Amino acid sequence: MEEPLALEEAQARILARAHVLLAEDVPLAQAAGRVTAEPVRAHVDLPPFASSAMDGYAIRAADLPGTLPVVARIAAGRPAARAIGAGEAMEISTGGVVPDGADTVVPVEYVVHHDNSTPQRVAIAELVDPGANVRLRGRDVATGEVVAPAGVRLGAALIGALAAAGVAEVRCARRPRVAVVATGTELVPLGAPLGPGQIYESNGIMLAAALAAVGADIEVLPAVADDESAHRAALERGLAADVLVTSGGVSVGPHDLVRRVETELGVEEIFWRVAIRPGKPVSFGVRGETLVFGLPGNPVSSLVGCELFVKPALRALQGVAVPLPRLEPGRLGSPLTRTEARDELVRAHARLDPDGVVVVPLAGQESHMIVHSAAADALVHVPRGTGVLPVGATVRWFRLGEP
Repeated sequence: MEEPLALEEAQARILARAHVLLAEDVPLAQAAGRVTAEPVRAHVDLPPFASSAMDGYAIRAADLPGTLPVVARIAAGRPAARAIGAGEAMEISTGGVVPDGADTVVPVEYVVHHDNSTPQRVAIAELVDPGANVRLRGRDVATGEVVAPAGVRLGAALIGALAAAGVAEVRCARRPRVAVVATGTELVPLGAPLGPGQIYESNGIMLAAALAAVGADIEVLPAVADDESAHRAALERGLAADVLVTSGGVSVGPHDLVRRVETELGVEEIFWRVAIRPGKPVSFGVRGETLVFGLPGNPVSSLVGCELFVKPALRALQGVAVPLPRLEPGRLGSPLTRTEARDELVRAHARLDPDGVVVVPLAGQESHMIVHSAAADALVHVPRGTGVLPVGATVRWFRLGEP
């Protein structure tokens, strides 16, 4: 039996086979969470005209200090009827079009009003730098400049930026279609009574939630009993998707049927077992363009395998530029003993202290303890080795649930 793969090698083998899916045009209003397939460029200058950053008065800086007649009022969306002349002021709202001839806006709180004069006049006692409080045309972005590069997931800020830049639709990678199959005769659907030796099926719904957050379209197939014909039917159906994810049945027990049945169905196994804890008996294979993941049945092992292997593959299928989890530095909040044979992924809670992020390992690290693990928001990567990492030791960690 071959030695388990190193974590980094396993991830590299997966990403080498995760080819970006075909792109499609997506209306911007439906593009949240999608990944750009090409750079998205501005259709207009932003701002599309010189506009006021303040409620105040548009003037020529050369006319200050002075008392100026107010010759027009400019509301947002309604430009002035004419250019401003020497020695004149125009009242202007935030976002209003700065009239030709004006080069400055003086905020309303810096002027003295002479309301009884005709026309109304305003006194401005201080000099103001030319260009003050004026948003120049194209200062944020010019027509044709890149607003969103290729390979980024569109969040609220980028959606807003693209809308402001006149972009009505974006070209995005197609959403990956993922089939999820939990295996085990002991599994019972939610809502049904539990019999002796039975447990509720939780891995399928957990994995579906995790993978939907990465932008996949998920189909959760009914749980499969430990029966070859049932396995064959469910796995054949799942292999029609872009990605098949199974939970359970990937070890070497007499009822672990997944890998053998997948081989009979034409799946080429790329690796089985990775030197990590939890989640060592994970498998990965391919059939054509379909990626096939076999995660362990223990819920925490299944969740960790999803974060380390399946989610990076889904990001890569969508063209995300950096598909692997984003590891960040932090300090340990309690000591950890290293394992010589395997890297360990430790569930932890991350908190922000004045000196940076502290990650505090949670009690109950056993791979079946999903309720304890639900309190975690971080996974700490502890490389294989000997000895104890003390409190305050620098470690690398990533946030659970990242899209």
